[in-house]
Amino acid sequence: MTAIGKPLDRVDGNVKTTGAARFAAEHFYPGLTHAALVHSTVSRGRITTLHTDKARAVPGVITVLTHLNAPALKPAPKPRLLNLALWFSGTSVNYLQSDEVHWEGEPIAVVIAETSAAAREAAALVHAEYSVVNSVVDFAAAEEDAQPQPNNPIFPRGAKKGDAEAALAAAPVTLDLRYTTPPHNHNALELHATTAVWDGDRLTVHDATQSIDWFRTHLALRFGIPMTNVRVLAPFVGGAFGGKFAMWPGTVLAVLAARAIGRPVRLVLSREAVYRTVGGRTPSIQRVALGADRAGKLTALVHTSITRTGRVGGYSEPVTSQSQHLYAAENILVRHDVVQLDLLPNTFMRAPGEAIGTFALESAIDELACELGIDPIELRLRNEPAVNPIDGKKKFSHRMLYEAYTLGAERFGWYERNPQPRSMRDGRWLVGMGVATAYHPALTLPANVTVRLSADGSVLVRCGFQEMGMGAATVQAQIAADALGVPFEAVRVEYGDSALPMGPTAGGSPQTASVGASVVQACEELKRSLKIMARKTGGEGYEAILRRANVPHVEARVGSETRLGRIAGRARFLVPFGRDNQRWVRAASGVQFCEVRVDAETGETRVSRWVGVFDIGRVINPKTAASQMRGGIVMGLGLALAEETLIDPRTGRIMNPSLAEYHVPVHADIPPIDVSFLDDPDPTMPLGIVGGGEVSVTGVGAAVANAVYHATGKRVRDLPITLDKLL
Repeated sequence: MTAIGKPLDRVDGNVKTTGAARFAAEHFYPGLTHAALVHSTVSRGRITTLHTDKARAVPGVITVLTHLNAPALKPAPKPRLLNLALWFSGTSVNYLQSDEVHWEGEPIAVVIAETSAAAREAAALVHAEYSVVNSVVDFAAAEEDAQPQPNNPIFPRGAKKGDAEAALAAAPVTLDLRYTTPPHNHNALELHATTAVWDGDRLTVHDATQSIDWFRTHLALRFGIPMTNVRVLAPFVGGAFGGKFAMWPGTVLAVLAARAIGRPVRLVLSREAVYRTVGGRTPSIQRVALGADRAGKLTALVHTSITRTGRVGGYSEPVTSQSQHLYAAENILVRHDVVQLDLLPNTFMRAPGEAIGTFALESAIDELACELGIDPIELRLRNEPAVNPIDGKKKFSHRMLYEAYTLGAERFGWYERNPQPRSMRDGRWLVGMGVATAYHPALTLPANVTVRLSADGSVLVRCGFQEMGMGAATVQAQIAADALGVPFEAVRVEYGDSALPMGPTAGGSPQTASVGASVVQACEELKRSLKIMARKTGGEGYEAILRRANVPHVEARVGSETRLGRIAGRARFLVPFGRDNQRWVRAASGVQFCEVRVDAETGETRVSRWVGVFDIGRVINPKTAASQMRGGIVMGLGLALAEETLIDPRTGRIMNPSLAEYHVPVHADIPPIDVSFLDDPDPTMPLGIVGGGEVSVTGVGAAVANAVYHATGKRVRDLPITLDKLL
């Protein structure tokens, strides 16, 4: 291999750093107009009166769309297992089609104007009167009303082995602990934005989406046009992390507005509008109970969670996912419960479930280690399973946690610490060290590609996948270069356009493996075609073969864009997915080591050092992969120390809907982050790739909490770890 494994620069680095890359809100069309949303101010009820006269009088305003004059819109499609695209709707609400209000912040009107300033000014002048209905918006107060989540193959409600509660009661050493995490909101650098253009019944949309193909399917269904009439372009997306996975009101209403006035419309959400119309991470209440013998062997592991969904949508969070696989407990019980609230539905946020679930589980393991007087790494290794613990049958396709702990402990200097809490100090700073396991499931999705080899030696790879800053086009060029044996510089990749062959969504960390598998398959077909051609015409080398055959290029395709071809593609995914789920547990994993310094007087906490070691299978590009890992760790530090969406328990209104009040880490908060990879291919995954987009945010919260305990002697079981909890 001459390209795979090399730390090559991103192929889109130049256009992004020079400002030549155009994002969703940077496309101009003749007659372009601008839209702004008007939000409801109640959590549940009906609009009795809408005052829009002042808004319509603002110079430059074209119209104000409300439920009284908006064009018809088809309802959101209901999810079906055999069509994952139908899980794509952020809510089940049919926007501006009735007077009903379902959450505080729901769009109740759209102002369209000649300028964005006029649209915003007018939107602030729209006033609504309501008939209010009692709503349930307080998550903590609704805990007693939690119900087992509905069971389905994608979001199972839980699992069990043996009688964990009885084993817990009989165990020589037990812990029964409660952990909580708050809601979190998405804060991608690029705001959610849509530019929508109708040409008859043909629709072009520029959008900041991480699910181009599913996005197109959804728009076609909502607006009653053939899917082939919709083109979605998203070649550059300025961060997403799950917030741009689903279809939220802003996009639908931008398209609706463009249809209503017969002109192009651009809608860019304000930061506050993102909070009020784009779902975030659910809060959680978690119970982790552990039973063990005196040697640290786990006899019982109980992990249950309560999360929330909205009354009009949202997905159950797989908070206990990792707890089925990480430890060889003799008896296990994991369960997910949910409460439905009159709030904006929750959605996926980087490592949904595992990001907050590992906080509770890995904190509890550390507490058990302290109770037993066993080193936290040693306790974990004593309970390392040989096969999947929950069923005792499925094998791990790839599991190298022992190697990750060994390497990480050496790089971090773990065994040089004094294990006693509050025993290490540097002047006014209490110094602590913590460790936790990182874990995230791996999967693949269908991907269609074409690969074209031209007589001049150049290669063109085409696939409608997403590039959100992770270097996706770069790694696919590396894969194609090695599959064909050509220089990396000879490969060009086209992506980010629904007119290209169908790409997978960038959610769940499947994109590199999924597209890479199809790229390799297409390259193999190309080589077979060229071999047959060479037998007829002679010549050695691709260029010579094509010149002798007088053929300008040769192309290979994987997948089909026809309706039957797409159905076959879903079958191509679902059949092996179901079969392999019966045989293997696939996951990316790793180890997080954290050093903190806590001011003994004020409780100010600083993360001073970080080491992460990850097993993500084969690493295609160590430069882009390390950037992914560091980004996830930074996001995890926000989860651990700062991020918290504050919701008024009386009204359901988000009280801190901006970066002025919702705190995320800045440069000064981040220490040097040492990232290493084991770089060992998973033999059951395409090219040995496991997927590294999300695993590095998992375990971070627990590593920080465990380090804070080591520094201060205080356990914080409720995130975020703010100084008031340490004083």
